[in-house]
Amino acid sequence: MPSESAKKLVLGFYEALSRCEDATVVETLSKYCADGLVWRGFHPFNELRGIDEVARTFWRPLRAGLTGLQRRMDVFMAGANEIDGFNSVWVVSMGHLMGLFDTSWLGIPPTGKMAFLRYCEFNKVENGKITETAMYFDIPHLMMQAGLHPFPPQTAAQLVQPGPMTHDGLMFGPQPTEEGDRTLATINAMISDLGRWDSGLSLEDELRRTWCEDMIWWGPSGIGATYTIERYAKQHAGPFRASFADRSKTNHICRMAEGHYGGFFGWPNFTARPTGGFMGMPATDKAGEFRVIDIYRRSGDKLAENWIFIDLLHFWKQQGVDILARMAEVPRT
Repeated sequence: MPSESAKKLVLGFYEALSRCEDATVVETLSKYCADGLVWRGFHPFNELRGIDEVARTFWRPLRAGLTGLQRRMDVFMAGANEIDGFNSVWVVSMGHLMGLFDTSWLGIPPTGKMAFLRYCEFNKVENGKITETAMYFDIPHLMMQAGLHPFPPQTAAQLVQPGPMTHDGLMFGPQPTEEGDRTLATINAMISDLGRWDSGLSLEDELRRTWCEDMIWWGPSGIGATYTIERYAKQHAGPFRASFADRSKTNHICRMAEGHYGGFFGWPNFTARPTGGFMGMPATDKAGEFRVIDIYRRSGDKLAENWIFIDLLHFWKQQGVDILARMAEVPRT
């Protein structure tokens, strides 16, 4: 089964990467990744090409910053990509990269304490090699752990985010095909509703079409996490819709599901023009890109949990606010 062999390859890659020395990072990547690897990450990394560039620009500095790096997964799955007609296989993992924050990374001051970098990673596997990677991570969350406050107070809760309530997200073996089909159909129904903003229903009733009443939306730092349809509408979905105009159509590179889990990513997923209020920032009237990963857990016929990664540093840089560049001016607590 292509998905199962792809899972074994990616798990082998993770294990080898965790054991290798800095001097052998390139050799390790070469064993598991294609020479022309296309790697997409959040700002300031953006798109990298080739094993050498990925090792030099991302993995070596990160491993130097977070020593003793551990990958602590909450979701692991694989499946065929709906976007290309189910012709390619992608392996997805989500959780935290944890280590001792001993050396500055991206200018973020080290703490000498444990630190968690929220991440989600999509890997495309072809002919026994990883050929494309989308590695999205919550850099503002790491900044907050270092005592920095890059954004105004957020509307929802700031947390180190846990994995699924059901503790069944690590799918190392095959899952029933029909369950993945149901999950993908539910995600697609939600996307159809989300992209309209003109259903004629109240926001809460629109959400009830595809979400459980006690849904949890695990949003990125700067927005936060929120619980139940009523609070999600109040603390994120409503303010977001009120703060933007001219939202483009959704554009994904990969959308897949396995078992009760599924997700997608885009580069970007969509664009929208801020009209004021989003994350406490003023309007710019300049359309900005939203690079997003969403991971979902389905319960019955509706979505119960959603983990979201948004490249807020990239979005705000397009609006003229360079969060990393002004970091030295942000008070530490």
